[in-house]
Amino acid sequence: MVNNRIIIGSISAIVIFSALMSTMISSADAATSPNTEIIPLNGEIGIEKTILSLHASPDNTLPWGFVEGKIANHVSNYPVIIQIYDDDGHATHFAQTDVEEDGSYEYRFRVRNVDDGQVINIFEGDYNVKIFKVVYLGTNSGQI
Repeated sequence: MVNNRIIIGSISAIVIFSALMSTMISSADAATSPNTEIIPLNGEIGIEKTILSLHASPDNTLPWGFVEGKIANHVSNYPVIIQIYDDDGHATHFAQTDVEEDGSYEYRFRVRNVDDGQVINIFEGDYNVKIFKVVYLGTNSGQI
C-alpha cells in the first residue's frame, strides 16, 4: 500500500525502512516493520500514521539522513509531517514536506556535523519516527 523509507547517509548509502524490507547499510538499521493506522477525519479523508524505528550508530560517518516514501491515495495540498523522538520519548526533530503529484515525498536532515574540526553526531542511538499523511479513505486505504 504505502512505502516509507528512512535513510541515513549520502545519495549512495540507502537504508530502507518499510513493510516490504529491512536493510542495514553502514550506520542505520530497521529494528521492526512499520506500525500503521488510519485515523478518519470525516467520511472521505483520514490521517495515516506510521511509526518506524531508527537506529543511528555512534560509528556513523555519513552526514545526511532522509525520510522518503510514496502515498498511493494522497490528498492534494496536505504536507507529510515527520516527527522524530528519542528512545525516552523526547521530541528530537519535527518537519514537514510537500507531496509531489505522483504521491512521492522526501525530507533531508543532518545526522552528523563538523564544528571547528570537532565531529558531532546529532542523531545517535534509538529513535521512533512518526510519519503523518492525509489520505483518502476507501477499500485501498486499509479501512474496513
